[in-house]
Amino acid sequence: MTTLAAKRTTGRPAVGRIVWRRLLLIGVVLAYISLLILAPLGALVYNALRHGLGPVLQALSQPNVLAAFRLTLLIALFTVVIHTLFGTAVAWIMVRHRFPGRKLINGLIDMPFAVSPVVVGYMLLLLFGRNGLLAPLLNLLDIQVAFALPGMILATLFVTLPFMIRELVPVLEAFGVQQEQAAATLGASGWQTFWRVTLPALRWGFIYGMTLTFARALGEFGAVLVIGGGVQGRTETATLFIYRALDERQYVAAYSAALLLGLLSLLLVLGTDFLRRRVSR
Repeated sequence: MTTLAAKRTTGRPAVGRIVWRRLLLIGVVLAYISLLILAPLGALVYNALRHGLGPVLQALSQPNVLAAFRLTLLIALFTVVIHTLFGTAVAWIMVRHRFPGRKLINGLIDMPFAVSPVVVGYMLLLLFGRNGLLAPLLNLLDIQVAFALPGMILATLFVTLPFMIRELVPVLEAFGVQQEQAAATLGASGWQTFWRVTLPALRWGFIYGMTLTFARALGEFGAVLVIGGGVQGRTETATLFIYRALDERQYVAAYSAALLLGLLSLLLVLGTDFLRRRVSR
């Protein structure tokens, strides 16, 4: 009895130390997240709403702000559609097939995470600019890429390339091929197998990939600034408007547009996660 009581007594400080370490770790994580995310968001909300909601609504209703957001949404929608189609194809090929150069392509997919968006815009200028490598062909076809919508879409496609692929690849790997093979043995065609067997298993990979792609496209700045030029009313996206508004000391308009962009991205991510939890119940 004495020995058992002694073990219980000596075990309590150890349990207490474990609890305090856990609480300390949680506190460090919360402080880290608060410093990097919550504090900037709080400062943005405070500065945007410091003079009330009226100036915010007035700033967001300006024609140049509306035009910038329309262009941003258009580019983001184009990006999501293209990556949904081609990103799915790339993920499928990477998982289902083995071919020379596969490891190289797998590494290149992550390049947008390592390359500065400004460098991406500059590379596109070297290709599609007035003195770019493809300038003679573009002039012959009367197509303008640099300082126009096509160049901005290309820049956004580059910086958002990994999201759809990296969401689908692990889902495809976990899904395997057994169910697809079973459908094939029952007489299903390739398209029937994809639509009725594979696609339902990939739906949350699709949704998360599209959400992250769209949110990243909304916030792109460096690449579209270089390749688009930020011409007001033509190639000025929401992020470029914020940059110009700050430069011209239109602080309320800049904070309001930044707050709206941040809220859109936050609602996209949180809404997708909430929907998945509801469906999974």
